[in-house]
Amino acid sequence: MANTFSSPVQDLWRIFTIMAEFVEGFQELSSIGPAVSFFGSSRAKPKQQYYKLAQETAYKIAKAGFAVITGGGSGIMEAANKGAVEAGGKSIGLNIDLPLEQIPNKYQNLPLNFRYFFCRKVMFLKYAHGFIVFPGGYGTIDEFTEALMLIQTLKQGYFPIILMGGEYWQGLINWMQQKMLKEYNHISAVDMKLFTVVDDPEVAVKIIVDFRDAKGRGGIDLPQGMRKG
Repeated sequence: MANTFSSPVQDLWRIFTIMAEFVEGFQELSSIGPAVSFFGSSRAKPKQQYYKLAQETAYKIAKAGFAVITGGGSGIMEAANKGAVEAGGKSIGLNIDLPLEQIPNKYQNLPLNFRYFFCRKVMFLKYAHGFIVFPGGYGTIDEFTEALMLIQTLKQGYFPIILMGGEYWQGLINWMQQKMLKEYNHISAVDMKLFTVVDDPEVAVKIIVDFRDAKGRGGIDLPQGMRKG
């Protein structure tokens, strides 16, 4: 937990740590080419449905020419890194130092280490041509909603956000539609088009590939009603 009462000198030194994390991240990731960031629970087990689905999806994404970026830990992160390695692709882990130590998975061929979540988040976003979000907990929800917010506010260029596993996400989507959109008008109808719910890895890969190809031609199709940022 951050020390609220740290001294000015400690805060100044912390700035240099933050700068070092950004510099290393930019240097290491600037040459990886198009990438897809995978998110999901660290608690998923190898025999479980979504672990296997993440592994398969990452394999197909890597075969399509994308680097795979994860948080470097266990569960869905491990599954995605494993799938990327099995496909002969770039398998990147953005590992985070936690009070309850995260053990990096062994399927990373480019591991990076971060102390600060916000530095790590920049790397997930800056080099991604898409997000694939598997079932997870608070961290997964945080990454999903931050991506939505940045695209919604035009602070981040549009890219596909894919929720894998309709059964898991349907309750959240219903709440967003009923409460956030219809009852309280806290979001707009176009905001519900910023993500796609998918169950088939082939469909997820096609969405990402079509986006890459359209971007290469300079003709990205934004969700209807969304302004160009």
